[in-house]
Amino acid sequence: MIEDGLFDRFPCDAIFAMHNLPGFRPGQLLLREGATMASSENILVHIEGKGGHGAMPHQSADPVVAGSAIVMALQTIVSRNVPPLHMAVITVGSFQSGVVNNVIPQNATLKLSVRALDRDVRELLRNRIVELVELQAKSFGVTAKVEFLPGYPVLVNTPIETGIAREVAVALVGADNVVLQTEPLTASEDFAYMLDKVPGSYLFIGNGDATNGGHGACMVHNPNYDFEDRNIPVGAAFWVALTERFLA
Repeated sequence: MIEDGLFDRFPCDAIFAMHNLPGFRPGQLLLREGATMASSENILVHIEGKGGHGAMPHQSADPVVAGSAIVMALQTIVSRNVPPLHMAVITVGSFQSGVVNNVIPQNATLKLSVRALDRDVRELLRNRIVELVELQAKSFGVTAKVEFLPGYPVLVNTPIETGIAREVAVALVGADNVVLQTEPLTASEDFAYMLDKVPGSYLFIGNGDATNGGHGACMVHNPNYDFEDRNIPVGAAFWVALTERFLA
């Protein structure tokens, strides 16, 4: 939508969005100024070796061994390259190679999920992953190519707009039901693209926790997730109050 000229056709002074969040009381509103949700990189690592017979490994260049070393080496980026006070995650969620036990395969593919809450850390991760993968591959006599798939930037809430949303939240549900500066989440959100273009704020509404008998506490993206219907009037009232406050 942004590439199609969303904000050129429909200019906005500010933008806001709300997401349901299990683990907090129903109707509780949670806000945060600054980096609120992590960037997300979807990365493929293509390793090309030389296949061979499992009984004659010296005649091959094994992409499985090289890939295994790359998986372990990737973990050192977070522990040794990222500043200790910054958050970063490198998860290798898939390692695909070979089909039988006595054949050294020709290639292997790793699938990575990479997260950061700081734009500079995000860039550091991207650069170090490429450097480390290529050098590790070379040390095992194979080649490797890093492919970046579309991901999401860090979601950053701007101070003024978040302040307005906080005022509205407190007036609507009371200070006891508002978290003014909640912890950031390592999940990602495409609304971050919009906040890169227009100031605004992305907040959360609690869906349920243990004090609610466990109802609504199951995290989203889970088949047992159950939306708390009592949030509908709270959420609707928030948008009405925010609009009135912003346009006052």
